[in-house]
Amino acid sequence: MESMLNKLKSTVTKVTADVTSAVMGNPVTREFDVGRHIASGGNGLAWKIFHGTKKSTKQEVAVFVFDKKLIDKYQKFEKDQIIDSLKRGVQQLTRLRHPRLLTVQHPLEESRDCLAFCTEPVFASLANVLGNWENLPSSISPDIKDYKLYDVETKYGLLQVSEGLSFLHSSVKMVHGNVTPENIILNKSGAWKIMGFDFCVSSSNPSEQEPKFPCKEWDPNLPSLCLPNPEYLAPEYILSVSCETASDMYSLGAVIYAVFNKGKPIFEVNKQDIYKSFSRQLDQLSRLGSSSLTSIPEEVREHVKLLLNVTPTVRPDADQMTKIPFFDDVGAVTLQYFDTLFQRDNLQKSQFFKGLPKVLPKLPKRVIVQRILPCLTSEFVNPDMVPFVLPNVLLIAEECTKEEYVRLILPELGPVFKQQEPVQILLIFLQKMDLLLTKTPPDEIKNSVLPMVYRALEAPSIQIQELCLNIIPTFANLIDYPSMKNALIPRIKNACLQTSSLAVRVNSLVCLGKILEYLDKWFVLDDILPFLQQIPSKEPAVLMGILGIYKCTFTHKKLGITKEQLAGKVLPHLIPLSIENNLNLNQFSSFIAVIKEMLSRLESEHRTKLEQLHMMQEQQRSLEIGNQMNASEETGVTHAGSQIDKVFNNIGTDLLTGGESENKEDGLQNKQKRASLTLEEKQKLAKEQEQAQKLKSQQPLKPQVHTPIAPSKQTKDLTDTLMDNITSLTSLSVSTPKLSASSTFTSVPSTGLNMMFSTPIDNSKRNLTNGLNANMGFQTSGFSMPVNPNQNYFSSSSTAGVSTMTLGAAPTLSSYSPLSVPPAAVKAQQRPADMSALNNLFGPQKPKVSMNQLSQQKPNQWLNQFVPPQGSSGMGSAAMGVQANVMGQAAFGMQGNPFFNPQNFAQPPATMTSSSSASNDLKDLFG
Repeated sequence: MESMLNKLKSTVTKVTADVTSAVMGNPVTREFDVGRHIASGGNGLAWKIFHGTKKSTKQEVAVFVFDKKLIDKYQKFEKDQIIDSLKRGVQQLTRLRHPRLLTVQHPLEESRDCLAFCTEPVFASLANVLGNWENLPSSISPDIKDYKLYDVETKYGLLQVSEGLSFLHSSVKMVHGNVTPENIILNKSGAWKIMGFDFCVSSSNPSEQEPKFPCKEWDPNLPSLCLPNPEYLAPEYILSVSCETASDMYSLGAVIYAVFNKGKPIFEVNKQDIYKSFSRQLDQLSRLGSSSLTSIPEEVREHVKLLLNVTPTVRPDADQMTKIPFFDDVGAVTLQYFDTLFQRDNLQKSQFFKGLPKVLPKLPKRVIVQRILPCLTSEFVNPDMVPFVLPNVLLIAEECTKEEYVRLILPELGPVFKQQEPVQILLIFLQKMDLLLTKTPPDEIKNSVLPMVYRALEAPSIQIQELCLNIIPTFANLIDYPSMKNALIPRIKNACLQTSSLAVRVNSLVCLGKILEYLDKWFVLDDILPFLQQIPSKEPAVLMGILGIYKCTFTHKKLGITKEQLAGKVLPHLIPLSIENNLNLNQFSSFIAVIKEMLSRLESEHRTKLEQLHMMQEQQRSLEIGNQMNASEETGVTHAGSQIDKVFNNIGTDLLTGGESENKEDGLQNKQKRASLTLEEKQKLAKEQEQAQKLKSQQPLKPQVHTPIAPSKQTKDLTDTLMDNITSLTSLSVSTPKLSASSTFTSVPSTGLNMMFSTPIDNSKRNLTNGLNANMGFQTSGFSMPVNPNQNYFSSSSTAGVSTMTLGAAPTLSSYSPLSVPPAAVKAQQRPADMSALNNLFGPQKPKVSMNQLSQQKPNQWLNQFVPPQGSSGMGSAAMGVQANVMGQAAFGMQGNPFFNPQNFAQPPATMTSSSSASNDLKDLFG
């Protein structure tokens, strides 16, 4: 990479140095900027040709520079001869003005180092094109290196040279004297121009019909730059020291031969022995046959043979050469006509331009771009010719690349875009709009092309509006969306609403219908469809156009119409239009078909929506019901759990209360564990378990009910406990304590065992259990204990001396069933209860004492049996449940005991009717 940069740097430096050394100090540089070296030309290719621009106008030129260093090897007088010869040629060229001669734009300027003058822009010399690259830069331009002449270029070039010689011979009375490929210059447009008048000879008698041209004898001692090129020189110059116009024609024949033979001349000349070479050449020319000219086209072969004839009078003159059939080629004639276009009137030009599109496809692109396009664009200054020239320019633009179009054509079209007259200009542009939008840069489209379309839509001519509306859909995809939305669509709508022409209105609707696919859905719904309701016309064509837009929008995959729009705007507009009297049967059928399709779509979409809403509502309702059920289940489970927690919390408390109260409660707990649940209670428990199971399956997080396993206890001896309870009850009969009324129990649901005490009970002694629920309900509505009279609580026969106390018939409350017990106590329920302790109490171990015997004892002795021990509670834990019943039967079943006189106790309101004094005593005790 670095080597390439260094090479490029050295090349640029060398070129800059060459230009600087060659032109520096020359007066030409005051007015012109000298650029790169592009070609060489002139006699011996001694002139270097540079690209240049005029500083004041930026006009492109060619700068011819002769570097005096080339002649440093010559002596001074030879240098002077060479300089004089070069000056003479340039000065003569400057004086002559003709289309076939190279145009000089700045005369020759001399400085100490060089000679320089400026001409029209130049591509190269014919010698360079034919492969002679002498005096060219080391890096030859690919344009020259790869340049190949087309047949039409060769034909017309030779025709141009013939016309130039004809001008010199006929009008100027001058012999050029050195017609060679080095002195034929191809300008930028590809035209062949003559230069190199260093050895021209003017007529000595120009006023006479037969001009005479003096000729100098060939001097081989002169420098080569002071002599013409002998390879293209006529034999008479050397052999007879004479020249005439026919001598130039011989040179033209030699040039034609070289053009068709890759630049090689017909004869090689030994400049050291010029006379011998020309003598040999003369013999060859006299025997020249067609076989020697096989490379030359057959159409011109005979004419070239005549031009190379030894006898000057046989050679055709320049005017005759311009008329040979070889130059009657269509391309050559066309190019020739362009060269003479300035001489034609508008009618001739218009006829020529009309036929030009048929010829352009036959011409090479380079010829069209270089030769024809500049001539066409130069006619844009003539408005009357623009409609004839513009189609050809746009035809050429189709064959050009985008870069060539932007560089060569678009700058010329800019002023034409703004022309409004004649109207054909606008029509031509509209027909080629796709080309313009494809190759024109976006900025130019927005600034030049689209404004022209807008003017066409607003033009007063109905024909232009119709054409514009018909053409817009063909290039709508090339227009940017903002321009279409904000500029094009509003003008189409205005044209539809404001025109008085039915054709324009219908074409507007058709145009809108065709460009719908390039528009946004919501823009169509919000802008286009409401516009249809503003159209006042009711002609069938307009109505069908409106229907077409509705149908296109409705059926298009990208667009579509919402059901709200269908129901609220579209159908209310279409249905009245469908019954217009102007519509025929087919048109009415079209309306009805579209309306039915819209109604069907509306029904299906709305039905689907309602079905989805109904389904969502059902799902929501089911979810709400499920949530409510879950909430109730959670509440029930939570309530059951709280009750169970209270039971086992109290169990834990009872277990922690040691000593005497625990011992007193063990017998009652074991008795209750052996009880069983009723059927209703089992059903309730089963439901609670089922709800808990449902809750567990629905909720990942569930309350965990801890069910501690009650320790299995062995049956204890209840004798001491019972005796203690009797003692406590006895003590209560002596002195009844007054308890705080604030310590009453509230009513709590129990498992089928309701005990109500009218007397307040000490809260400190309420830690009682029944095997299931620790919270026993106590109410102050009197004592009520439903007991089955046939139930035996002791698994043995009634003991003598103890009567059974009946406290009333059993209410609707079902009989006691076995209570649920912990798993560890199941086996204990399966074997008979050990009642040995009670048998010892009431059996034969102790003598049975009757009430009469007790009455015979001393009162103090008997009372001492019932005084409770110090520190014992007033009631004890045996004041509840079944134990209370047992105690009542065991301790107070003796009727007629004088100690239990009702006068010794406070009398509460009697709520029970019993003849037993024990019942009254119990009422007094618990009342």
